[in-house]
Amino acid sequence: HLHQAMSGKNELAETLEVVQKELQEKESEMKREISEYEDKLLEAEKKHQDALREANRKNEVEIEACQDKMNSLEHFISSQKLEIEHLKSNKEQLNNSLKDANQTLGQLLKTMVR
Repeated sequence: HLHQAMSGKNELAETLEVVQKELQEKESEMKREISEYEDKLLEAEKKHQDALREANRKNEVEIEACQDKMNSLEHFISSQKLEIEHLKSNKEQLNNSLKDANQTLGQLLKTMVR
């Protein structure tokens, strides 16, 4: 009976040892998988950050180009306003000259009729 108990105990010990080895192997495998997933996550985060930096750089370039274009258009508008003011002034001078010429012509006609 003792021999049978000892034999059962040895079998249980061997089974326990096998189960512990399996558990250690599974733990090792899980640690390896976790490490792989962490590496993949870090790589994905790096790619995401790189993509964000590139998108930001492109946006900054576009913003700068738009600002340059806007400054150019503002300068153009300003020069056009000056040109309009200049043309208004010329028109006013021409109108005044025309009035003077009409008055002079009117006076000449009156003089000629007399």
